[in-house]
Amino acid sequence: MILDALLPLKSYCEREQFKGWDPYDGLNSKLFQALPLLKKSAICRLVVIQGFKRCPWNLRRLFLVPKEHNAKGIGLFLQGYCNLYEAVSRRPELEAQLGSAEAILKQIHELSRLLISMRSVGNYHGACWGYNFDWQARRLFLFPKGTPTVVATNFAATALMSAYEVTGNKEYLDVALTSAEFVMQDLHRTPYEGGFLFSYSPLQGNDTVFNASLLGSRLLSFAYKYTGREEYRQAARESVIACCAGQRDDGAWIYGMLPVQSWVDSFHTGYNLDALQAYEELTGDTTFHSYLEKGLKYYLANFFEADGCPKYYDTAKWPIDIHCPGQLLVTLSRTGLLESNADLAERVLQWTVDNMQDKKEGYFYYQLKRGISSKIPYMRWSNAFMFYALSYALTTNN
Repeated sequence: MILDALLPLKSYCEREQFKGWDPYDGLNSKLFQALPLLKKSAICRLVVIQGFKRCPWNLRRLFLVPKEHNAKGIGLFLQGYCNLYEAVSRRPELEAQLGSAEAILKQIHELSRLLISMRSVGNYHGACWGYNFDWQARRLFLFPKGTPTVVATNFAATALMSAYEVTGNKEYLDVALTSAEFVMQDLHRTPYEGGFLFSYSPLQGNDTVFNASLLGSRLLSFAYKYTGREEYRQAARESVIACCAGQRDDGAWIYGMLPVQSWVDSFHTGYNLDALQAYEELTGDTTFHSYLEKGLKYYLANFFEADGCPKYYDTAKWPIDIHCPGQLLVTLSRTGLLESNADLAERVLQWTVDNMQDKKEGYFYYQLKRGISSKIPYMRWSNAFMFYALSYALTTNN
């Protein structure tokens, strides 16, 4: 089933050369950019972004929004191809379907060089990555295009580390390791319960999100693996302390500490679990294993229905977002639980393929809703993420 879903998706993404639209790229509209009065209005920017994101019909061609590469998306594709290389190395018979090891290796080099070229430009202490669009937050907080985030940087840097493992090209590792200094020196730290939370970006106003902080810990844990630098392990640990203190007694995490961040959702919970798993694996510190176990128990019990339908929230089904089934495959693979939860994984993947994969083109839809659903093929959000997820499941099944 994994290959049946992966192969048409792989063909689609390669045909598109890994470029595409994004749920949040409305401000890239050439028509909007030609209207300076609207560009300067935070309210107008917010309306445009939310309008494009929520509309079930794709307005991007009409409003001249170009298809572009996205750094996080390229990081997800890069990690996916590294996983495919591992798969064909273990099982050469897969080359007939996935391509030769040499062809996959060539793709890894191309994506690595592209990702390195997409680093954020600015006075930062290490390599970092952001998004290819201006993003207006609902609190009227503007993230200019290219503003680095810990989320994009984590996925990009750790993918480059995987590319180093596959290719032996030390440039990839050297660039990736400098990202630890971005986390250490450019992100803010909000003290909490004996530790601290890393901020989402170097900009003020986004300092209270648990999954963002744990992804900072994840990246530092990878850097510790290669460098042995104790300051990386200690900073990662202090962020883990704060985030584990923020875990509810039942194992759930709310999104963040602000009153408007009090929901509990599926894929951000999966991010937290993956990050805790990486911290434990790479540092050898098992102090927080009970939090990981408690979180996994809550995650598996509360976000997936009996027929395999993935829920967005722990208490509500809609919208059904493609990140939710994708992250399940990643979380089970990364925590070593895919085999013991094979029935759940198969039910969720089958439901997702049946309901969210385009039968003709192979891409995955963004969200299903109670009313009219959004079946736009977003490259970063939908297709890069499912490519990444399916590659993990394929590798783990070897």
